[in-house]
Amino acid sequence: MDKPVVAIIGRQNVGKSTLLNRLAGERIAITADLPGTTRDRILANVSWQGTEFTLVDTGGLEIKPETTIAQEVKEQVEAAITEADVIIFLVDVRDGITPIDLEIAALLRQASKPLLLVVNKADNDRLETEAVEFYELGLGEPLVISAYHGRGTAELLDKITACLPVPQPVEAGPEMIKVAIVGRPNVGKSMLVNALLGEERAIVNETPGTTRDAIDTLLDFQGQSMLLIDTAGIRRRGRLEAGIEKYSVIRSLRAIDRADISLLIIDAAEPITAQDMHITGFIQQMAKGIILIVNKWDLVKDKNIKVWDKYIRDQVKFLPYAPILYTSAKLGQGIDRIMPQVCQVYQERQKRFPTATVNRVVQQALAAHSLPRKGNRQLKVLSATQADINPPTFVFFVNDTKLIHFSYQRYLENKLRQSFGFTGNPLRLVFKKRGES
Repeated sequence: MDKPVVAIIGRQNVGKSTLLNRLAGERIAITADLPGTTRDRILANVSWQGTEFTLVDTGGLEIKPETTIAQEVKEQVEAAITEADVIIFLVDVRDGITPIDLEIAALLRQASKPLLLVVNKADNDRLETEAVEFYELGLGEPLVISAYHGRGTAELLDKITACLPVPQPVEAGPEMIKVAIVGRPNVGKSMLVNALLGEERAIVNETPGTTRDAIDTLLDFQGQSMLLIDTAGIRRRGRLEAGIEKYSVIRSLRAIDRADISLLIIDAAEPITAQDMHITGFIQQMAKGIILIVNKWDLVKDKNIKVWDKYIRDQVKFLPYAPILYTSAKLGQGIDRIMPQVCQVYQERQKRFPTATVNRVVQQALAAHSLPRKGNRQLKVLSATQADINPPTFVFFVNDTKLIHFSYQRYLENKLRQSFGFTGNPLRLVFKKRGES
């Protein structure tokens, strides 16, 4: 089940990115005291009192010279209403009610989505009393906060979680592998789905961005139930259009979150762009299985697989575990290899090893490589265990978590892979001090 989405909307420079950072508990979005600093969609998973949701900073208004502010606001808000489960309408107490705020409020009064009017930058008691002005927007009682100082944000989180939809119970059923098909626009995602299904189940069009919604399709592969999630293309950073196109990114990322495995479709005619790297970052951050699909292989003249493999591995050095397949969805080439590879990656994702076996491998790794140290303190790994599957998660109990270097964490991960495999899957390595639960 995908997490509910909470979208922060509002005009420029009211503190949307600062609020996302505060609620997420870390500096995820870049903040600056300039209008329009956030240029693309920023998401963060937030957990509060046992409830999880995805928080979206909408990036404010990216105004083009030929576009009126009112029209830009309208498109943004309509998109947020369509995609989000809960909307935070953020305003600035120091500026009071502005004409743009009034236009947003007029649209939101017609919405049926849960709405929270949040008055930001109330850094002291005097400013807090001035928030009474926002009752005039007709959106109920304003919740007064200071995102920068953390004032009132706990109360805001309480309000958000109270507004979230009640999760529906999941009915027991046969094991289903959920596969998200993701990638930049026009790399052939929908055509690939059609080739896998052997029929025209998704609309194929040469226009980038044709698929705006995530489309679920059931597939039976040799008795294995699968759910294919064909997503909208994720555009390059800074190239998102206003309105619905902008918010289709939310659905793509929700699809990744729902899935066990993501098929990242790469265009052989334009291999490995910065946006491909951006998408792989989302997949890795969410700890999902991944298979790299180089599509439109029929357009490539030099089909030297070794050269192509090396090129792709050099570009995505942080994904040495991801299988690479070469396909032509248009001609049906290589399609028959995809589902068997999906099944293998999923099986690897379900592997679990006894604690004694894990400790033996870890002890061998410790003996083969000098342990990190800082001053007089040297890292000691007391024990290790596999705590979970899907994704494979290993917990290391150590004397001091501050002694864990990134390079040594990568070394331990490589040793686990050498012994246990986990093809196509990121590993979660958690380090805890002795006595931590």
